[in-house]
Amino acid sequence: MGMAGLPTVLASLAPISLHAQEGGTLRVAAGKAAGDLNPQKYNGLWSVQDLMFEPLVRYGSGGKFEPALATAWQLAQDGKSIRFDLRKGVTFQDGTPWDAKSMTWNLDRWIGKEDYFWLNVARLFSAYNVIDDRTVELKFKEPVIGLLNELSYVRPTRFLSPKAVDADGKYQKPIGTGPWMEESTGDDGSVFKRFDGYWGDKPTFTRLEIKVLPDSRGRMAALRAGDIDITGGDFLAPIKATEAATLIEAGIPVIIEQGTTAIVAGFNPQRNAALADRKVREAINIGFDRDAICKVLYKGFAQPAGNLFPDSVPLSGTRFAVPVRDVAKARALLEEAGWVGDGIRQKDGKPLQIELVVSEEQLAGSRSLGEIMQAQLGEAGIGVTIRSVDHASRHSDIPARNYDMALFSTFGAPYEPFGTVFGLLLSTYDNGVDGKLVMDPANLDPLVHAVQTASESAAPAAYQAIYDWMHQETAFLPLFYNPAIWAHTERVKGFRAPPTEYDMPYEGLTLQA
Repeated sequence: MGMAGLPTVLASLAPISLHAQEGGTLRVAAGKAAGDLNPQKYNGLWSVQDLMFEPLVRYGSGGKFEPALATAWQLAQDGKSIRFDLRKGVTFQDGTPWDAKSMTWNLDRWIGKEDYFWLNVARLFSAYNVIDDRTVELKFKEPVIGLLNELSYVRPTRFLSPKAVDADGKYQKPIGTGPWMEESTGDDGSVFKRFDGYWGDKPTFTRLEIKVLPDSRGRMAALRAGDIDITGGDFLAPIKATEAATLIEAGIPVIIEQGTTAIVAGFNPQRNAALADRKVREAINIGFDRDAICKVLYKGFAQPAGNLFPDSVPLSGTRFAVPVRDVAKARALLEEAGWVGDGIRQKDGKPLQIELVVSEEQLAGSRSLGEIMQAQLGEAGIGVTIRSVDHASRHSDIPARNYDMALFSTFGAPYEPFGTVFGLLLSTYDNGVDGKLVMDPANLDPLVHAVQTASESAAPAAYQAIYDWMHQETAFLPLFYNPAIWAHTERVKGFRAPPTEYDMPYEGLTLQA
């Protein structure tokens, strides 16, 4: 909105709204305590760190990068360096100035260090050049794929006050440049007060409370009672589809938007040779009903998927049709592949039996999803056994490829599309516990490497080559796109779902008494 519209908006505000802008407390639910908020470690809640620590550039809606602590940036033609103009008039919450000195102090704590080599920006870092107090250039050994994405992450790329550490450089307390300052914290929650010296648009309320409510039923009850104002988000305080439907029926405002993550299933033909046959994979792909899964398990809030990414992700490619269940065609494909017989089909005396690994801790409802696939694929003669594991077991089984089929989630904004492409598709990239959705060093790895070296103008075609190959080979099963679900009380006005699951939804809100 331009300045021309401001008088009209102000004139339309009721006195109670104007009064609400002078103070008030926003109460947000969280499934667990905020924890250690050191932005260069990996222990605290992302969205709580987002309240205090800011990046050079921010990931905005639709994948558009927006100025934050840098007002402008210029990437060199060879892609090996980037120059940032630092925002003027910014101080940390303790009065320390934001400038090239405080920026490079932060960089020295993580960039180029082996512990952070999961980031391309750290692994490929060469040097930085301080041009003046407001201009810093970063140099790299080679072009960095997803450079701005990585610099927008909540950690470790956001900025801590140099005075927030002891004489030995050990982190002591969370002090950033953001609009919120930590007032108190504990196992039952945290309290933040507005930083009135903030450089940007200040929140219209003066306090923000994070209330720890581990049980989702408790969060729903607290919301309906008015004890909290906001709950939701995959990482902060998840709302189940059934809970969202109940809240809607009760008249509670519920926001359901297209998210940026997809739930997909991966094959492991190295463990189960039947899955090496594309016709078997195609039969599985059309042997179950994605619409039924979305409607029954997710109350219609999820969208059936035909692609690796939803269209809310930049460079997500040409949209493929969502596979439609066709049991007759699935049976014919299996016949062509030599799998015959009544009931569970056989070939060379071996049954067509597939183990599907699911984890309720990774994806709520995944056991039920597996049971739908088990029943529907059984009608085509494919036997499915379901093995449910906890989070820890999944973290060991998936990278060890101890499964025939398993459920995966794409990484979501701000990591996409390169995060999932490199993390889940490149066989030589060690991504720890996430494992690999598809492994094909001969065919897929060269396509991923082509993305890595593609210019900005060539990147769409390079990504599309990956999507086309995976689609043609039925290399994985797109299942559905996860919705972003939030709920709030009537007291909250102007709510918008944040661009990523790592952001706290406070911007643009007003509170009514």
